[in-house]
Amino acid sequence: MASALVLNATYEPLGVVPVRRAVTLLLVGKAVPLHSSDRARIRSASLALAVPTVIRLRRYVKVPYRAAVPLTRHGVLRRDRGTCGYCGEKASTLDHVVPRSRGGRHVWENVVACCMRCNGHKGNALVEELGWRLRVPPVMPVGPHVLVARLGEVHPDWAPYVPGVAA
Repeated sequence: MASALVLNATYEPLGVVPVRRAVTLLLVGKAVPLHSSDRARIRSASLALAVPTVIRLRRYVKVPYRAAVPLTRHGVLRRDRGTCGYCGEKASTLDHVVPRSRGGRHVWENVVACCMRCNGHKGNALVEELGWRLRVPPVMPVGPHVLVARLGEVHPDWAPYVPGVAA
């Protein structure tokens, strides 16, 4: 595991840091470990420490306003769990529900993960014109999902602290 989840003193997820930064926060006394790897250890001449996967800050940190997560291909595929919004197969592309050529915008609420077959078949058509239905309406990630959209791979130890996130 190359990163650790950092929680505020109130157990609110703040972000993800490299293991090296997490160990530094532990050694200087600014954080306490909540979960550690069973197998991986960091060793020095006088210390052996299990690699932390979740740490909690000792003092509360006021969180500044967070802007919305930017719309990226990786973020949309992660939000839709890599499945096509139309047929449920493995997705490899993105599709605008209302095509941009028909006035659709490039926003979270108009973009879905899509398989190559559905994307090629849909082309410039509207979903209603084809008689298709979206399996799940696209929404902009909010709350802990914003954090997850930036994460990449989620460690199983993080699930209790980031609601709605499956490892």
